[in-house]
Amino acid sequence: MRSSNPVFSRRGFSRDNGYAGFNTAPQAGYAQGGPYAQNPYAQNPYAQNPYAQADVQAPAGTGRMTMDDVIVRSALTLGTVAVGAVLAWALLPVSGTSYGLAVGSALIAFVLAMVQSFKRTPSPALILGYAAFEGVFLGVLSEMFNSRWSGAPFQAVLGTMAVSGATLLVYKAGWIRVTARYARIGMSIAIAFMVVMAVNLLLVAFGVADDGGLRSFGPLGALVGILAIVLGAFFLTLDFKQIEDGIAYGAPRSESWLAAFGLTMTLVWIYVEMLRLVAIFSSND
Repeated sequence: MRSSNPVFSRRGFSRDNGYAGFNTAPQAGYAQGGPYAQNPYAQNPYAQNPYAQADVQAPAGTGRMTMDDVIVRSALTLGTVAVGAVLAWALLPVSGTSYGLAVGSALIAFVLAMVQSFKRTPSPALILGYAAFEGVFLGVLSEMFNSRWSGAPFQAVLGTMAVSGATLLVYKAGWIRVTARYARIGMSIAIAFMVVMAVNLLLVAFGVADDGGLRSFGPLGALVGILAIVLGAFFLTLDFKQIEDGIAYGAPRSESWLAAFGLTMTLVWIYVEMLRLVAIFSSND
């Protein structure tokens, strides 16, 4: 199962690396001649894999990724984003210069993310560097929104926590089953969304669409923002599934950095969209 997250999508784990992984979800229905036919654990992921346990947790001391590893790395990565955002908010007052620094930080974060995406192994330095520059961008962006819509960043943080918590709850409760069909449908919607947003950006840039087009601060913009947040929740379910499978299949502990990186990118997506949505609703009050 491949994620919409470009990090996980680029780095599908395989038997070539010595273990099955994120792009080979344990679904018995695909064992015979299907997309997961090469997965030796497809019929029963716990039958032969010495690192997979019933609770989807590798034994301590095996050098394999555990849920604790993912949680610790995710906390470090998200903490770096938060520190960068707080420092940018405190040290960079809203001005043309701060906007320029924000754009520059966003571009650097994008480059670091792409470099990491094409590396064969996770690099903590690249991942934390991405988090730091992404934090600077989010700090300036949040301060800009707060200067016009007081309290919007705080509400966006709460909204992001609510969406991610609710998504994790329904995923763990089994209300959402991450299957190949589920992923295909969701990814088709996500790709269509990105194409439409790219076209909208071009129309706005050339003055064809006024006030942001589909990304305006009106009812249409609110509907688009809600759809974007729903897509973010969809990305999270794929990421949760892939982390579970990576642990179950005995992925190396170093891959927990990659899991943290992917989760951070998805949460940043949700936060930015939530920030816009809060601003839209505040503008209509």
